[in-house]
Order: sequence, then structure tokens, then C-alpha cells
Amino acid sequence: MKQRSKPRKIVPGRVLRECAEQLADVFTDVFNISLSSAVVPTCLKRTTIVPVLEKSTVSCLNDYHPVALTPIVMKCFERLVMRHIKTQLPPSLDPLQFVSCLNRSITTTLHLSLTHLDNKDTYVQMLFLDFSSAFNTIIPQHLIDKLSLLGLNTSLCNWILDFLIGRPQSVRIGNSFSSITTLSTGAPQGCV
Repeated sequence: MKQRSKPRKIVPGRVLRECAEQLADVFTDVFNISLSSAVVPTCLKRTTIVPVLEKSTVSCLNDYHPVALTPIVMKCFERLVMRHIKTQLPPSLDPLQFVSCLNRSITTTLHLSLTHLDNKDTYVQMLFLDFSSAFNTIIPQHLIDKLSLLGLNTSLCNWILDFLIGRPQSVRIGNSFSSITTLSTGAPQGCV
């Protein structure tokens, strides 16, 4: 791992929050141009991976969980896009799927299950799958093909594809940064 002499400058979240009114029009223009051209500026795709210890003692590298730090502005854009996508999903999706569906969550799942169990002679079967490593194996074009089949706008699919390919990424440990690697598979964990 190399010590970078000048880490890249990041505008702190508190500055963005305090200047939100003044910056709103600028970021609205940036986002609209990005969407209409289906191009995400590279500076908004840049990710810094920070390993976070999950256990009190380290016995192997798997004791660390990689956390992807992405620009705050991109997180805001992601939330807007995700909100839009959720409204566009067809009602033909499984009615008992609760992740990434509008007005559904694991809390909803538990509530429905517990309510059902209040009835005499009933039971509940649940299947929980852990897709935590799935973020690392996403093939962007396959995802876009699936989103298109769900009826998502071609322009939005192209914007998502551009976001997922050519993402610069480095690892930070303390004040040291690795060299930058450009990724075109997977997705930053923590994306909305």
C-alpha cells in the first residue's frame, strides 16, 4: 500500500448541508444532464474502500468487512433513482417479496407473519437468503437486461449501466491509499 502525498479533496457533508439552498440548482442541472446523457461523471463514481473490523480480535482477513465510501452527492442521486425505480416496478413481482419494494420491508414481513400466527392452527414458512456477496458479482449488462424486462426506461438503464462500469476504486487504511483500480463488475456495497 502506497502513501499518497495528497489525498483527493472531498467536500464535507456539513458544507453540502449548510449550502444546500445555494447548491440545489447546480446539482439539479448536473443530475439532469447526467440522466439525459446517460453518463455519470467519473468523480461521482469514485469509491474508497475502508476495511472495518467486525470482531474484537483479528484472526484472518475475513474478520474485516469492506465498506464502500462514495460521494455524498452520488448517494443523493442514487436515492432519487431508487425511489423512481420502485414506483416503476410492475405489480407482477412476487407479492411476498419485501426487499426493494415500495412500502415493504423486513418489518412488514415480520408483522404479517406474526399476525398470521395469531390464528389457530397456522404456521409460517420463511426463506431468508444472504446475498451480501452478490454485490461483488453483478455483471452490469445482465442487470440492465433484467431491468429492461421489468419495463424500466432505456435511458435510465443506460445511466445505471454507466454508473456500474468504469468505477475508480482504491483502498484506504489509516492515511494510506492503494493505487486506483477501475472496476466494471459488481456494485459498491452501500448503494441505495
